Amino acid sequence: MTSQLALMLSRVSPEDADTVFAVGAKAVKAGLPAEALPLLERARERHPGDARIWQLIGLAHRKLDDLGPAVAAFEKAAALAPGDALIAHSLARSALEAGLPSRRLFDRALALAPNDASVMLGRAAAQLAEGEIAQAIDELAAQLRLHPGWLQGHQTLCRLRWLHGDGGGYTASFAAATAAAPREVAIWYEWAQTLMHAGDYAGAQALMERARAAAGPNPAFDSIETVIAAETGDTQRADRLFAALGPIRHVTMATRYARHLLRAGRVDQVAAFAQPWLADPEADFIWPYVATAWRLTGDPRWEWLEGDERLVGVYDLAEEIPSLEGLAETLRGLHLDLHQPLEQSVRGGTQTDGPLFSRVEPEIRALRATLVKAVERHIAQLPPPVEGHPTLLPMRGPVRFSGSWSVRLPGAGFHSNHLHPAGWLSSAFYVALPPAGEGHAGWLKLGEPHAELGLDLAPFRYVEPKPGRLVLFPSTMWHGTVPFEAGERMTVAFDVARPA
Repeated sequence: MTSQLALMLSRVSPEDADTVFAVGAKAVKAGLPAEALPLLERARERHPGDARIWQLIGLAHRKLDDLGPAVAAFEKAAALAPGDALIAHSLARSALEAGLPSRRLFDRALALAPNDASVMLGRAAAQLAEGEIAQAIDELAAQLRLHPGWLQGHQTLCRLRWLHGDGGGYTASFAAATAAAPREVAIWYEWAQTLMHAGDYAGAQALMERARAAAGPNPAFDSIETVIAAETGDTQRADRLFAALGPIRHVTMATRYARHLLRAGRVDQVAAFAQPWLADPEADFIWPYVATAWRLTGDPRWEWLEGDERLVGVYDLAEEIPSLEGLAETLRGLHLDLHQPLEQSVRGGTQTDGPLFSRVEPEIRALRATLVKAVERHIAQLPPPVEGHPTLLPMRGPVRFSGSWSVRLPGAGFHSNHLHPAGWLSSAFYVALPPAGEGHAGWLKLGEPHAELGLDLAPFRYVEPKPGRLVLFPSTMWHGTVPFEAGERMTVAFDVARPA
């Protein structure tokens, strides 16, 4: 499909604006923004008053994380088509991602599309970025009183309340929604999931009792209770509940069962159970547990999966960054004085919101360019492709990012052991560090699974942090940091997207 689109792009005349728009839109959506841009730029020269062409140019640049030109193109499109709600939303969203003031742009988009939920959520993100988190909370809460079944709205409001330090009442909107619609299973389910993300399994279990009393028995509630039993180490009850669920049909629950087997000490069963799931499109969720089982049992297949030293790269880039101090100062300005984020591995610090590498600050653009080169260098030295391997893929470019952010730990803090199954390669780039502590304090550790699994499995590698040092490793590899006592620790992290 992509080769056909590339051929079509080469054959379309820029004089034909309708065909340029049709083919260009397909190409951008299919992941060919760089290939589409030359045609779009030629068409723009011939049709400077066509808002659609400017819109596609903006979309293509946005896909490439090149938000300066994207915002400029959307501004032109919005001037040509001021009543187009989609263009107005694209301009607001791109300005937000670029780190530019965007709340008023979202106001305009919302005026054009007052019932568009995605615009409302974008506006809340803009309010967070501009220090208006209290207003965002109040306005989302008001919308949820009108639309209690809006699950994304609940998720965002819970996240904002958590960030604002409301650890006791962050799920209040769910309580109001279930009071208004007590038989809506999806609301109860999402409420329980939110509590589990925060580690409140006791609260989720109590909630399931209320949910059944209000909405009646439901398989969704059964699955929640099964996960609660497994994650809290209630082995016998988890065994019964997993058996009652019947055949596992989704890799997410298969991953939960693999965790249960590891926690229950049935390590020798994990690999056999997981084997059929390794061909699933979302197998990256379960590979880390297979790796853990193979290491614990001495299975030589672990060497095939994670043992090659070339999978982990350490690159010292301090001399390639114009100013680490300037970068650190820019990043400090992005760390709002909020609670550590819900669902993330940060303990005792803050994490930036939104895609960091989309921002237009010169320090961040320079960092991104340097890191892309380092990632390309790392990919070039990887072992050859291996069929069935989650990292050694046949396609290895171009470099795209599926996420990028910064973490600041101002005092004692650490990252709990975790994974990034939405990526292909993951990273840690060190910007500022406290004085070196004793032993491995503050070091990156690889291969040590979640502590809550209760496994006696030490990291297979530690990496010493240094300002300007980049560490790259497979996204399916367990990683975390050893706690340190005091001092500022500033990092940038990103996931390289799996090549399509």
